[in-house]
Amino acid sequence: MNYSLVTKGLTFSYTDTVKFQFPDITCEKGKHLLVMGSSGCGKTTLLHLLAGLLKPESGNISVNGLDITSMPESLMDKYRGTEIGFVFQKPHFIQALTAIENLYLVPYLNHVKQKDEDIDSLLTKLNIEDKRNARINEMSQGELQRLSIARAIINNPSVILADEPTSSLDDANCEEVLQLLKLQADTTEASLIIVTHDKRLLTHFQNIITL
Repeated sequence: MNYSLVTKGLTFSYTDTVKFQFPDITCEKGKHLLVMGSSGCGKTTLLHLLAGLLKPESGNISVNGLDITSMPESLMDKYRGTEIGFVFQKPHFIQALTAIENLYLVPYLNHVKQKDEDIDSLLTKLNIEDKRNARINEMSQGELQRLSIARAIINNPSVILADEPTSSLDDANCEEVLQLLKLQADTTEASLIIVTHDKRLLTHFQNIITL
């Protein structure tokens, strides 16, 4: 099997009483995995481990055959910028910049060239093309969530991690965003892992893990 992401024996502790032990994960290139679970079960913690934002207490994480758990933080930052796309549960943007400026910042900081038409096409697919020059405080939570997804996939990462990407979206936009994420994974052979408590997503995935 050609796996893009593999984890083994992952554990993490915030305190002596708040500890998580996660099931082993294998996600093939171009495949999709849904991780379901209620609030407080460790879904976001798991994604932060997979993205290298947290270091596990034990176990390892392999992305494209590379063990990222032993990677120095300086190299991890650079690797994350090009190989891992992350959709945070709560959107984080630079308020002083417009939507399109926030989006262009990602390839610029990671020295990746992007065509204007590709970015415009992405905004159109996410139904926020009319917000390209809007300030962040002029956008709704749903629009910011879609902008977060655009930012996560703009560099064509090999792993796409999404934390509750549909929680603030209505049914129609939920369907469109989900299809875009899956299409991006299919097109670029990226591993797509979504963590959520949104039961609307259950019928869209064959591979499901419950925490």
